[in-house]
Parts: sequence; C-alpha cells; structure tokens
Amino acid sequence: MQIDIDFEQKSTKNYTIYFDNLKKIVRDNKVAIITNPTVAGLHLKKLLNFIDSKELFIITIADGERYKNQKSVEYILENLFNHKFDRKSLLIAFGGGVIGDITGYCASIFQRGCDFIQIPTTLLSQVDASVGGKTGINNKFGKNLIGAFYQPKAVYIQSSFLKTLPQREFSAGVAEIIKMAVTFDADFFNYLESVDLYCESDLKKVIYKAVNLKAKVVAQDEKEAGIRAVLNYGHTFAHVIENETNYKKFLHGEAVSIGINMANTLSYELNLMSKDDKQRVENLLKKYKLPTTYHVEDIESFYEKFFLDKKSNNSKLKFILSPKIGKFVIKDDIKKDTILRVLQKFKDV
Repeated sequence: MQIDIDFEQKSTKNYTIYFDNLKKIVRDNKVAIITNPTVAGLHLKKLLNFIDSKELFIITIADGERYKNQKSVEYILENLFNHKFDRKSLLIAFGGGVIGDITGYCASIFQRGCDFIQIPTTLLSQVDASVGGKTGINNKFGKNLIGAFYQPKAVYIQSSFLKTLPQREFSAGVAEIIKMAVTFDADFFNYLESVDLYCESDLKKVIYKAVNLKAKVVAQDEKEAGIRAVLNYGHTFAHVIENETNYKKFLHGEAVSIGINMANTLSYELNLMSKDDKQRVENLLKKYKLPTTYHVEDIESFYEKFFLDKKSNNSKLKFILSPKIGKFVIKDDIKKDTILRVLQKFKDV
C-alpha cells in the first residue's frame, strides 16, 4: 500500500508514503543515517540491508525530546562537514519524532538544502511527525520554535518496527491518532472505540487511515495557513506542559493527551462540546493508559506561556476546539477570564 501526497501548491514536490514496503535505497553519493542508540541497537542492522550507497555514515544523537536542540544540530552538521557531504548527499531519519524533526531541519539548512528520507520507528512518528514536512528544534522559549517546512523525498512506514516499542511510546502515538479522529472524522472515532489497537491487523488499518487523513490535510495546506492548523488540537496546552516540565516528565503524545482533555474542558466551558462527547474522548485516551490531567502550579504563568507558541497571532491566542466529535472550530476570541477558569480547574486537581 502507498499514499501519494499531491500538493495543491505545485512549487512543492510530491512524494510517496510506503506502507510495509521498504524499498532498496540506491544512491551514487554519500548517505548518513541519523538515529539514536536505542533504535540503532534494535533495528539498524535490518535497515543496512536496504541501503546501497557510495559511502555510508551513521550519526547517533542522544535519545529524548530534551536533545532536540541546537547542540544536536551542530553535532550532526559537523559530522556532515567533516565527511565532506554536499547538496547531492542524502540524510535518512531513522527513529521517532525527535529524530525525524531534527534530521529534516538539518537537511533544510545544510548548504541551503539536501535530500532526506523519513523511516519512522515509533507509532507517533509514523502517524504524525514523519508526514507533512514540519521540521524543527526546541529552545528555552518553547517547542519547535526554530524550524522550517521541508518535505522529505519519501516516507517508509514499517509496522514491524513497532513490535519493540515500549507501552508508553505506543500509547503516545495513539494520542495523535485520537486527535485526528476527534477533529476530522466521527466514523473513525467510533471505529477506534470498537477496535483493539494491540491487535496487529487493526493497528495497520488505523495507521493507514490516520496517515491518509493527515496527508489530505497537508496536501491542501502545506504551510499551515488554514486547515492544517487543526492538527494542533490539544497542542497549545501540550507545548506549555512540555516546556514547564523541561521535556522530561511526559512524552509528547502524553502531553498531547492532557492537552486534548484541557481543550475539551475549555470547549465544554464555552458550551460547545457536550459532556457526553467530552467523556467519550477522555475514556478512549484512558483506554490506552494515557494521562488526562496536569497540575497547573501557576495559572497566570501558564497563561503567559501560551503567547510563546507559534499558534498565537498578533497577541491573540488561537485554540483548536471540537464542538462535536468529528468537527472542529478555530477560536481566537476567547476571553482571558474564561481560559483562567479552565486552568483553575487543573490547578485544583
């Protein structure tokens, strides 16, 4: 199976997402695999059987969101310069969302751009991070505030890599799947309620469906000028949570799960989402042992951190909310006292 991303903006090159069909990667130049020690130890030997290049280098960076920073970028770039890479060279992102984001960013800035391929090894990166060309790194001000829209040449999604995934990492990916179902597809959400994602055949169907949903959105709006912003449902809250906890306490998908519940609490406070829909979403998140609450220590401080997020615009906060499962609304006119009331509910937990 495969999905072709056909961009409406023809200045961007189309590419293909392959499912369980890792093809031989043949390059008559230099190739670097960017990975981390965990993924390399589990899967690198298998990947090497699919690469035929003039010269091949392995670059490993430490595992974890807190290493998605400028220091790691410098380390990767120094390796590329030391090994005399050029614009015709290829980078392969082999890992989860952190590896994909940082490799794509390095590809976008190395000599003003070289090719890269995504081979995601976590559920979250397969259904979300590897698709759509968002690349970037974090800094002390927030998540992904430095980066570029830079599309890969191809994406290879291999479900076999998920067999070694820890429970928390698996659940983190489920959060991103639920995110897309809540905002775009009520039937998909109903299906998620009825299936068991620990069943391999069910999981493969759900991965394909989730990727197809995201691919359609990205093809319409590559640089998030409109509908692609809906994919940030739950993320406005999640990014503050990650920043406050120094990217150490929660995996990204876990923070998104909490952010979804916080967004739904805001939606309920505005009389948009029903109590029943809010509970259904929370129940599905909890089914996969995802967290749904967070203790807000200082509501004013939490509120001010919203303005560091990329989704704030002209000092206006933009929230992606779901008035009903399968539907979305973008709100940028919510009063501060309403938001603070919602944050107070999480301060009181």
